[in-house]
Amino acid sequence: MEPKEAIIKAMETAGKPLKGGEIAEASGVDKKEVDKLIKKLVAEGKVDSPIRCYYAIVK
Repeated sequence: MEPKEAIIKAMETAGKPLKGGEIAEASGVDKKEVDKLIKKLVAEGKVDSPIRCYYAIVK
């Protein structure tokens, strides 16, 4: 599974906004990689930040 897919799946499974470290732990992707990919997902409009430092899937 691609790291981006693993991050999205982990966020969907959680069903609540998560911090970057929590996403890294749940997805098995390195935290630095998670931080880079979260920025890309936010730019693509797939993820937003409802609370500072927390991220959630856009529905």
